Amino acid sequence: MPPETTADGSRHSDRPQRLESPINIPVPFSLMTSARKSPPLREILRDPRLALMLAFGFSSGLPFLLIFSTQSAWLREAGVSRSAIGLMSYAALAFTFKFAWAPFIDEYDPPLVGRWLGRRRGWMLIAQLGVAAGLAGLACGAPAQSLGWSIAFAFLTAFAAASQDVTIDGWRIDAAPIERQGMMSAAYQLGYRLAMLCAGAGALYIADFVSWRAAYLTMAGLTLIGIGGCFVSPRLDRPREGASPGAASLAVSFVEPLGDLLRRYGAALIAILMLVAIYRLPDFVSGVMANPLYIDLGFTKSDIATVSKLYGVWIGIAGAFGGGVAVARLGLMPSLMLGGLAASSSHLALALLAAHGANLPLLSLSVSAESFASGFAGAALIAYMSSLVSPAFAATQYALLSSLYALPGKLIGGLSGVMVDEFGYVRFFIATAAIGIPVVALSLTVWRMQKQEVQEAAA
Repeated sequence: MPPETTADGSRHSDRPQRLESPINIPVPFSLMTSARKSPPLREILRDPRLALMLAFGFSSGLPFLLIFSTQSAWLREAGVSRSAIGLMSYAALAFTFKFAWAPFIDEYDPPLVGRWLGRRRGWMLIAQLGVAAGLAGLACGAPAQSLGWSIAFAFLTAFAAASQDVTIDGWRIDAAPIERQGMMSAAYQLGYRLAMLCAGAGALYIADFVSWRAAYLTMAGLTLIGIGGCFVSPRLDRPREGASPGAASLAVSFVEPLGDLLRRYGAALIAILMLVAIYRLPDFVSGVMANPLYIDLGFTKSDIATVSKLYGVWIGIAGAFGGGVAVARLGLMPSLMLGGLAASSSHLALALLAAHGANLPLLSLSVSAESFASGFAGAALIAYMSSLVSPAFAATQYALLSSLYALPGKLIGGLSGVMVDEFGYVRFFIATAAIGIPVVALSLTVWRMQKQEVQEAAA
């Protein structure tokens, strides 16, 4: 197969090279996660792959709020109960279980467009069209009269968006080596946050001044940004070595990625997976109830759009680039620990807001703390999970890891409305902040294992 051209103009005939171990000896994960000599920041920022990640991040971030917090504001305004709103968040479980169909996306070309666009981009296009159709369907719904309609199209949107994430993550990991993944994830986060600006503040503004239907139809039209990025991105596919056609190959594709992780990380994989699983738990649990809190306190949709969705997005972008720079300069583990501590403790500001009532300065404070810390932690976690995967199973392993980090939050987040009804907003947000204690403990545990492997390797 002739070598492909990457987005920066270089030529290669294989995926980005990673630290591999001969005869299947596990590679010490300290070598995969420690800080490396990084090229100058100016050179990194000139990388044209960052512009593509900006478009792909926008494409990934656009549907999330529209089936999460923005939709929760629509549902609450329509008179849907808080308990039902919390249960509606289970539509986002598609992001958690995307590992179930990720091997299929990794293994097979899509129909019709596969020969034209390739495997990664072909599935990406199909998923993006599915997101557009799902958002258009939500626009035509009326939650107060037909909640079932909204639930069905929320699940369709979530499934298509989760499939899109699988293809984008696989493309990103294929496109750049580990030392570039920090800034690649920062560019992804920038696009993601800009999409949140549109899906959060933009949708609320349009809903306030026009209608919810107009808001969701506008968001469906914005999927053209990701579709454009799909068309102009380079084709990086190559045949899987040793792959055999048929059901047997598909069955093996579910087992091989797990076996590869076990071979490379051994017993340390348990601590790694536990850390990934709970790292963003505070954000997922509290995120469902943030907008209902603002509405119950008496803030208008325009207040929420201006402070939480407009101002907050830019603070989150700053946090994402702060996380990217930290990964490049400090290393993955220090950045990961700092991000986990900041993201969880920032929820104390939400508890303070809930205790004091409608207060715009306190709203700004809580949004600033939560948005910066969330952006920083998100960039650090994306880079960390990218460092863990093998090139041969990039999309499948990353889907497994990202599904794992979303699963506990989605399951518990679905009951967040019940918890608020039972304990109140203040105790609820204090409890989410306390989750940071085991996050920091696990970060230190994994970091200590890393240092022990360095010492054993040097002995």
